[in-house]
Amino acid sequence: MSDSSTLPSAPTVAEIVKQLAAKLIAKNLIIATAESCTGGGISRALTALAGSSVWFDSGFVTYSNAAKQRLLNVPLALIEIDGAVSEAVVLAMAAGAIENSRADLAVAVSGIAGPDGGSDEKPVGTVWIAWQWQDKSLARCFHFSGDRESVREATVQAALEGCLLLVE
Repeated sequence: MSDSSTLPSAPTVAEIVKQLAAKLIAKNLIIATAESCTGGGISRALTALAGSSVWFDSGFVTYSNAAKQRLLNVPLALIEIDGAVSEAVVLAMAAGAIENSRADLAVAVSGIAGPDGGSDEKPVGTVWIAWQWQDKSLARCFHFSGDRESVREATVQAALEGCLLLVE
């Protein structure tokens, strides 16, 4: 029988941010965020670390579709065809964050945190996250469980973990 207390615990968001900051500084990179369902939570986590102004440029909180279009140049057609919670839209959000900042790396999120707003196709907890750096651009769909705050916290963690992996 194993003792569960000996299992390694998942890194906290603060620990992930410290690791990411070190990598960004070492590679002389700057990050920006484009957030919908997290409402600035990723930017908040990044800027909680003192000295983040060296490697963090800006955070775009584009909760509405109009803001996604206006601030990140997301084409209305993408939103109309695929919906705001889609691979195409988060990839466009990440590209828009790069275009509208001095960042080298961007992370973008759009999802349905709940408790309402879900559908059979996109239930509550569905979140798309995209990362863009250099010639790399990727997106992934997540299905988080729990209440609104749990979905938002899980999104922040997954977004930052992806950033860390991308700049390895």
